[in-house]
Amino acid sequence: MNNPAFSVDSCENVADFNSTKASNGDAGLPASKETVVSLQMEEKKSNSAPSGAHGIPVEHPTSYTETVMHLFKGNVGSGIYAMGDAFKNAGLIFGAIVTVLLGVISVHCQHILLSQSERLQREQKLDHAPDFATTVELSFSTGPVKLRKMAPCMRRLVNIFLCITQLGFCCVYFVFVATNLQKILDRYDVIFDLHLHMVIVLLPILLSCMIRNLKYLTPFSMLANLMMIVGLAITLYFACTDLPHPSERPYIADWSRLPLYFGTTIYAFEGIGLVLPLKNEMREPKHFQKPLGVLNTGMFVVISLITSVGFIGYLKWGEEVAGSLTLNLPKDDVLSVVVQGLLLFAIMFSFPIQFYVPVDIIWPQIQEKFGPFKSPVAAELILRCLLVLLTFALAEAIPELGLFISLVGAISSTALALLFPPIIELVTKHRDLGRVPFFIALKNGFILLIGVVGFFTGSYASIRAIVEAFLE
Repeated sequence: MNNPAFSVDSCENVADFNSTKASNGDAGLPASKETVVSLQMEEKKSNSAPSGAHGIPVEHPTSYTETVMHLFKGNVGSGIYAMGDAFKNAGLIFGAIVTVLLGVISVHCQHILLSQSERLQREQKLDHAPDFATTVELSFSTGPVKLRKMAPCMRRLVNIFLCITQLGFCCVYFVFVATNLQKILDRYDVIFDLHLHMVIVLLPILLSCMIRNLKYLTPFSMLANLMMIVGLAITLYFACTDLPHPSERPYIADWSRLPLYFGTTIYAFEGIGLVLPLKNEMREPKHFQKPLGVLNTGMFVVISLITSVGFIGYLKWGEEVAGSLTLNLPKDDVLSVVVQGLLLFAIMFSFPIQFYVPVDIIWPQIQEKFGPFKSPVAAELILRCLLVLLTFALAEAIPELGLFISLVGAISSTALALLFPPIIELVTKHRDLGRVPFFIALKNGFILLIGVVGFFTGSYASIRAIVEAFLE
């Protein structure tokens, strides 16, 4: 974690990548994805560990089923509880259709990233498959001559969006934990303002983020995943009780609300950064990308679940659906308190793991620019403290959970999931063929159009709605 990030300035530098990849401090993960951080760190352990079928040292290679479970847990986080609110901004039928479409496009972009990483590993004879940021950088540095000078900039852009995504998740987590804590205490007539609840949860979150070794965070991650699954099951139990007829809900919402839907849905699907480390951890990585492989099978379950939760949540609660379905649970039922308590602790336990990724990206850059420090540990702890306070301040400023999720999804998740993968495929095809085939150009142009429109309209609509909520 403390090593400076590797940078490729031109194609001549690529040969050096093999010897420096092991010390690469950049994390190619989206935060929402608690299980993946520990997987990525396993790759950095001793070369004496047993090797998988791909020749990469893996201490505990995973089976097909285990990898599907990791993929599932990595994609099902706090975003799934916001899908009812997403469907409110899209309409019952339109939301279901477009959610499936966006899910399929997201999976296709993950296949593009995997293929490009695999190609670069083979071409450059790399020991490890390059991570997200390195894949983008190497695609440009080995691409058309005019684009090679853009390689370091593209790497920085990926890492910037990864940091925005991760810190955005942390802001959402602050609001999520505080809001559910407020609902629990309100039931027992302990009434506080939401902002005070955020202050209450600040101390335990701050202390947990001072843990620098992921090994000590892994048990919390496993417990958080278990709590998340149990909480989701109970939430669906409530949502499926006494469902109204679908005709009672609008099939398509007003067009002005669609950008908010887009941002929330992309937030829920933003798992593109976890696919590379998961594949590298498999005992038989060739099964990851097959038609019935891990990625397609796991994401079929994820897309079905996300679409179902959004559909059922909006069908059940209609325009009253909240930014998180847990806030719609009946106040007088003990199970509601159980769900809110489970998810409160699940998200709180997940916070330091999500938080690890931006620290892993930012800290090496600070060391390189301002180091060496007399006490590197103290300096890193100060950085961690400042970043936690930053996320706390943003969460205090924007306490609207649904709008915050939509903003994070529109800005950073869109770029990572829908913009970078088609761009690197276009760059590669142009390098190999001297042109881009019509079908490839049409397909990637369509994805880029969705991404760009979603990026700008979603960001504008989210910021506008946040400003309006702030002025009320």
